[in-house]
Amino acid sequence: LPKLLQEIINDKEKRKKLVIYINPPYVEGDSRKGEGRKNTQKSKIHKKYQKELCKASGELFAQFFIRIYKEINGCRITEFSTLKILQAPNFKNFRKVFQAKLEKLFLMPADTFDNVTGKFPIGFMIWNTSKITVFNGKKADVFDKNGKFLNKKKIYSYDNSNFISKLIEKTKNKTVNEFQIGHMSSIGNDFQHQNALFVDDINRPRIAGGRHTIITNNNLFKVAVYFAVRKSIKATWLNDRDQFLYPNDSWKTDKEFQNDCLTFTLFSNNIQSKYGTNNWIPFTEHEVNSREKFDSNFMSKFINGKLKIENKSDLINNKKIIKTAKLKFSVEAVSVFDAGRELWRYYHKQSNCNVNASLYDIRAHFQGRSAKGRMNNRSNDVIYTKLIKDLRNKLKLLAKKIEPKIYEYGFLKE
Repeated sequence: LPKLLQEIINDKEKRKKLVIYINPPYVEGDSRKGEGRKNTQKSKIHKKYQKELCKASGELFAQFFIRIYKEINGCRITEFSTLKILQAPNFKNFRKVFQAKLEKLFLMPADTFDNVTGKFPIGFMIWNTSKITVFNGKKADVFDKNGKFLNKKKIYSYDNSNFISKLIEKTKNKTVNEFQIGHMSSIGNDFQHQNALFVDDINRPRIAGGRHTIITNNNLFKVAVYFAVRKSIKATWLNDRDQFLYPNDSWKTDKEFQNDCLTFTLFSNNIQSKYGTNNWIPFTEHEVNSREKFDSNFMSKFINGKLKIENKSDLINNKKIIKTAKLKFSVEAVSVFDAGRELWRYYHKQSNCNVNASLYDIRAHFQGRSAKGRMNNRSNDVIYTKLIKDLRNKLKLLAKKIEPKIYEYGFLKE
């Protein structure tokens, strides 16, 4: 280093005026092949501070930060980076070690920067390493890519929080003597993984990784609440890193909220009848003018309090067969059912309809697929287009009704 800079670094008083500005390298070393990332985290700094940083040591910019903090303490650090350093669970140990005070923070969309296309926030942060503070949260100014001020947003560390995944952990894959009706796949606890959350069939080929939950008659409501809470609010660049949390107990007595979530899930899943029996048809044959009986009436019976499940262990103990209670729905949920019923009725008028079709099947029927096998976004059928648009609009209104409860019950922080 230049002699003058060495003098500043080695002088405790002069270091107080030193500002280190970095746009650090954003690369995480891992073992994936073909991406040029394997072992990129290996360095003397990685070896020196790995035990303190734990998982964060794989991030090169975390290595920059910890070396500055440990070896040039007393200076100020200003930097552009993602919000991992503030929010990511993998940086929990990093935040225990790096206890500089965050003096200032503003956010902007990632695509403000050249060659960045992701929809997530980039933060500009000013850290004072001479002041010891554990980061728990900070209000940030938010700007659009043109520098226009939008609003303020509180950024949390979530280090002392339980996450929404805990809601379904106790029910995950514990299906002895339960009626299995589907499967839910999910990753993470934040908005950035929203597209990786879906409900589909038990027999559909699984994608490796993530969390997999078998859906049964016993955990249907918990799964529906988990799914609807994470899907009701649209993911944006600004909320991309916000974490969904384990809620307070108030939601457990709010039957209308639970039924709203169930309704949202019934009309937002990826069930396909080609993978096995479709247990997700929310109507009776009579309601949709079906020409034949469905292979399964599970969902309509569940909704109308007519479902009976023979639990073998209960029968052995001479206990009664499990029976559901009839569900009562909000005005918004009823509107969704009404819109869905009209769509099903129109589909069942088609000469080549599949009696056991799911909503996904109905959409595929009218929208068709591209040469690559992907479902088209639009349909040439005017009536279908009107019906599916009405259903989607009613679902949006239901999602708006669910949204305030998400904050009230603590699934998200304001």
